[in-house]
Amino acid sequence: MSKQDKLYNHTMEALQIELAGLHRWLQRSGKRLAVLFEGRDAAGKGGTIKRITESMDTRGYRIAALGKPDEVEASQWYFQRYVPHLPAAGELVLFDRSWYNRAVVEPAMGFCTNDQYEAFLQAAPVFEKLLTDDGIILLKYWLAVDQKEQEKRFADRARDPLKRWKLSPVDLASRNKYAEFGRLRDTMIERTHTTNAPWFVVDFNDQKRGRVNLIRHLLEQVPRHDKPIPAVKLPKLKGKPKRENIGEKALWVPDTFGG
Repeated sequence: MSKQDKLYNHTMEALQIELAGLHRWLQRSGKRLAVLFEGRDAAGKGGTIKRITESMDTRGYRIAALGKPDEVEASQWYFQRYVPHLPAAGELVLFDRSWYNRAVVEPAMGFCTNDQYEAFLQAAPVFEKLLTDDGIILLKYWLAVDQKEQEKRFADRARDPLKRWKLSPVDLASRNKYAEFGRLRDTMIERTHTTNAPWFVVDFNDQKRGRVNLIRHLLEQVPRHDKPIPAVKLPKLKGKPKRENIGEKALWVPDTFGG
C-alpha cells in the first residue's frame, strides 16, 4: 500500500467517526439534513455516498436515487415525487441526483421542453427556500471532472463486468455533449445559487481527494457540538462460551470457500 493510500485510509476513518457523530447529533437534535450530489456521469457521486454511509447506522439515513418518472409522475407537479424523500426529524437523506435533473440532463438530452426548463429555473429557488425556511439543512454539491478523466472512467466501466451496469444508454449518449452539459451547469448555478441554498463545487478529477474534501466541507457546514463516542465495557460472560447448536432440520449452506 502506498503512502498516499495509507494517508487516505487514515483520513477517511477519522472522517467516518465524525460522520457517526453527525448522525448522533441529528438524532438528538431532531434536525433534518438533505445533501444533493450532482455532476457528470462517472464524476463519483455513488462512491462518495457509499463512503459517507458505510459506517453509519442504516436506520438513520436514506439514499434517494430516483429513476425515470413513470406516466403518473410525469403528469404531476415536477417537484412532487421528490417531496416524499425529504428527511424527517433526525434523518440524513442523500440524493444521488435530484430535482436538478431538469436543469442539466433533461434539457441536454431533449427530455423536457424549453418552457419546462425555464419554469424549473424560476421555481427551484422558491421550492428550496420553503425547505430551508422550515428548518431543513440543504447542501448542494457539484462534482467536477474533466472530459479526459471522465473518458478514462467510462473505459474502466466498459472493461469491468462488475461496473458495466453503471453505463446506461443516457450515459453513452451524453459523451458527445460535454460542452453543452457545462453550459447548462453554469446557467443552473447562476440561476439557483442562493444564500439559503448555495452551490458548492468539488474537484473530483482525483476521486479520493475529492471525497475527503467534500466530506470535510459537509461536516463544517453543520453547526453541531458533538460528544465523543462513549466507550463500551463488555461484562464478563457467565460460564463457558457456548457452541451454535442448531436442530437437525436446518439446512446448512455448504462451505465452498477454498483455502
